[in-house]
Amino acid sequence: MDFDLTEEQRLLKESVDGLLADAYDFDSRKKYMAEKSGWSKAIWSKLAEQGLLGLPFSEDDGGFGAGGVETMIVMEAMGRALVLEPYLATVVLAGGFLRHGASDVQKGVHVAGIIDGSKTYGFAQLEKQSRYDLFDVATSAKKKGEGWVLDGEKFVVLNGDSADALIVTARTKGAQRDKSGIGVFIVPADAKGVTRKGYPTQDGLRAADITFTGVEVGAAIGDPENGLPLIERVVDEARVALCAEAVGLMDESLNTTVEYIKTRKQFGVAIGSFQALQHRAADMFVALEQARSMSMFATMASDFEDAKERATSIAAAKVQIGKSAKFIGQQSIQLHGGIGMTMEAKIGHYFKRLSMIETTFGDTDYHLRRVSEAGGVV
Repeated sequence: MDFDLTEEQRLLKESVDGLLADAYDFDSRKKYMAEKSGWSKAIWSKLAEQGLLGLPFSEDDGGFGAGGVETMIVMEAMGRALVLEPYLATVVLAGGFLRHGASDVQKGVHVAGIIDGSKTYGFAQLEKQSRYDLFDVATSAKKKGEGWVLDGEKFVVLNGDSADALIVTARTKGAQRDKSGIGVFIVPADAKGVTRKGYPTQDGLRAADITFTGVEVGAAIGDPENGLPLIERVVDEARVALCAEAVGLMDESLNTTVEYIKTRKQFGVAIGSFQALQHRAADMFVALEQARSMSMFATMASDFEDAKERATSIAAAKVQIGKSAKFIGQQSIQLHGGIGMTMEAKIGHYFKRLSMIETTFGDTDYHLRRVSEAGGVV
């Protein structure tokens, strides 16, 4: 199987790597984090100018019709640069719902704003009782005329405090843990009855807890009573994107750590000359390559037609990513010593982001159980 990038994909990689190398050093990131939204609108505009926000959308919708490999390239680059901007929440998640389930009218209203960078989105799915189960939904949606009325609470909505609109899962019928009776709705963030409480997360991003009280919305995205397959497909694509971002984070963590032990001296010599530390660095490299190969596998698996095969394959990738992230993150901190635990050293920020990725849309134990229950990856 040929894993080489095409000429167009290589050009994309060079483009996004160059953009982020010029605009996203560690000190600049601190400034972006201090902005009101918690990320830089100037950088977001540059991403739009280079066409990165329109990559996965079809040409008919104004995009470039790119696939999973292109998203992998972008997410790896964003991981290496420790990017704060809401690419996952807006392009991967919200964009995924629009691409796979929205009507032409809904696409016409929302896609252009994503592509030109004028609108950002949040995915309001997590509830206090749901843990990692996408079908555990207590937020209700009751029919009213041609539209719906939403009531409920959602937690840790990435980009939720600054998003212009929210993609919300809500129960249209049945019991709280039924796998049927779930719909997906687009809610303007400033709609009457929407209350948001924003806060920073451990990795420097921002999220919000959101309450919906009698919020009136229009038609659902897709089938309002059978939205779970759509949700699972889009979340699987988000997991694949997170795997790619984690590879970028681990790659940069390893490079930063190796550079550090080459220059940090103890007993008059660089600590990188100690064989025990060389062995640790070699083990980190092996863990990185294991994660990279599984990220590539997950990218291919995202196109599988069989939903169960796709989900199991991506779960297996998330398991390896979680294991590699923990190992590389811990070793990076230990090899840096005490400075690795300070806010001034970027290596700790990489480990924080890796730790958050490990728990997003299912941690390692959760996905290992899914793979086991499925009988392994075929």
